[in-house]
Amino acid sequence: MSRKYFGTDGVRGRVGVAPITPQFIMHLGWAAGKVFAQQGKSRILIGKDTRISGYMFESALEAGLSAAGVDVGLLGPIPTPGIAYLTRTFRAQAGIVISASHNPYYDNGIKFFSGDGTKLPDETELQIESYLDLPMDCVESDRLGKAVRINDAAGRYIEFCKGTVNSLNLRGLRVVLDCSHGATYQIAPAVFSELGATVITIGNQPNGMNINDGVGSTSPEGLRAKVLEEKADLGIAFDGDGDRVMMVDHLGELVDGDQLLFIVATHAQEQGRLKGGVVGTQMSNLGLELALKEQGVEFLRAKVGDRYVMQMLAENGWRYGGESSGHLLCLDSNSTGDGIVSALQVLLALRDTGVGLHEWQKRMSKMPQTMINVHRSRNIDVMSDATIQAAIAATEKKLANRGRVLLRPSGTEPLVRVMVEGEDPVVTQLLAQELAEVVERALA
Repeated sequence: MSRKYFGTDGVRGRVGVAPITPQFIMHLGWAAGKVFAQQGKSRILIGKDTRISGYMFESALEAGLSAAGVDVGLLGPIPTPGIAYLTRTFRAQAGIVISASHNPYYDNGIKFFSGDGTKLPDETELQIESYLDLPMDCVESDRLGKAVRINDAAGRYIEFCKGTVNSLNLRGLRVVLDCSHGATYQIAPAVFSELGATVITIGNQPNGMNINDGVGSTSPEGLRAKVLEEKADLGIAFDGDGDRVMMVDHLGELVDGDQLLFIVATHAQEQGRLKGGVVGTQMSNLGLELALKEQGVEFLRAKVGDRYVMQMLAENGWRYGGESSGHLLCLDSNSTGDGIVSALQVLLALRDTGVGLHEWQKRMSKMPQTMINVHRSRNIDVMSDATIQAAIAATEKKLANRGRVLLRPSGTEPLVRVMVEGEDPVVTQLLAQELAEVVERALA
C-alpha cells in the first residue's frame, strides 16, 4: 500500500539515508511522531508479524514515537490488514506494520497506514522523510508519549473478519489452513473454527526464524499434501503478514490469485455488489480477462504491485482487483488486501452457488504462460529498442490475437522478464525462447 522502508540483516536501507539499524528505526519513529504530533496529541498503533527482528523494530519505533510525544498502542503479532482495520477502529492517526511479507525471516520492513487504513498521502511521507535529515530531540518529560498493549486486538480483528460474511456457516466443511508460521497463526484458525469449519492447521508454530520457510502461499506443496492426506474439502494458504491467499481444491490442485479473483468478482456481480469492473496487473493471466469478458465485466491492467491496483481502483471508483500472487482487494470488505477476508469471500461464493472450488476454478481457462528471465548487463530501454520491438510484433502476429507478450524490467534485479502467453503451451514455450534470445543479444 504505502512506501516501505526495508532492510536485510541491518545492512540495507531504502530511503537513501542510512542502513536499517536500531538507531535508524528509532529515528524513523521519531520522524513519524514529529509529523503526527503537529496535529495535536496523537496515537499510533504498531503491529508486526512473527519474525525475530520484529521485537527490536517494535521497541525502537516505540522509543522514537514516545520521544516525539506520541502515544503508542502495541498490537503484537497481527496480520497487516488487521492493523489497517484497527487503525480505523481506534481512530488512531496512523498504523505501523513491521513485516517483510512473504520474504525470509532475515528481511524486515516498515509500512505506514493512514488513519483511514489506507496509504499515507505522498505529502505526509515526504514530511516524514524530511525529518530523517534532522537530528533527534526529545520532548519534555511531561510530554513523553505513553505506550499501552492492546490485549484484545486479535479478538477484535477476528470478529471483524467474521462480520464480513455474517450469514456464512461453515459447518460440515473440512479445511486445512497453512499460516506460514506468520501473523495469521492464531487468528485464522479461530476465524474458520468459530464459523463452524473443522480446521486442520499447519505452519502455525512460529519461532521467529521459520516464517515463510517452505510453507505459506509461496510454497503450497505442503498444503496440497495435507489436503490429500486429511481428505479435506479444500486448503487455504496465507503469506507471512496475512495479506495474500492461495487455495487448493480437494484434488490438490492449486487455485491462484487470478482464479480466486474471478470467483469473488463473478459472485459480486451476481449479487449486484461489483459496482464497475475489475483491475488486475500486467501479469494477470489472459484467461482471467477473457472469462470476465464473457460475464460482461470490464477488466483493466495496472502495473505490477498492489499499490498500482489500488490506485486504478480508486481512479475508477471500483471495488475488486488483485494479483496472481493472491493479493486480492475486496474494498467493500476492507481497505487493503486481506487474505482471511478474501478466503471467506471465496467460501461465500461456494456456499451461495452450491458449486465446489474445483468446479468453480474450471470456469476460468488459464492460458499457459512461459516466463524467461534475461540478464541485463547494460541499462537500456528495452521498450524503445527497434530490434526488440520488431521481435515483439512478430511474436504477437504469430499468436493471432489469442495470446499476449510482456517484457518487464525487474525493479530489484538486473533482469528483463520475458513472458509469452497463449493457448498452446508448446508454441508459447517456443515463442518465449525465441523472443528471449533476441532480448539477450540486444542486452549483451
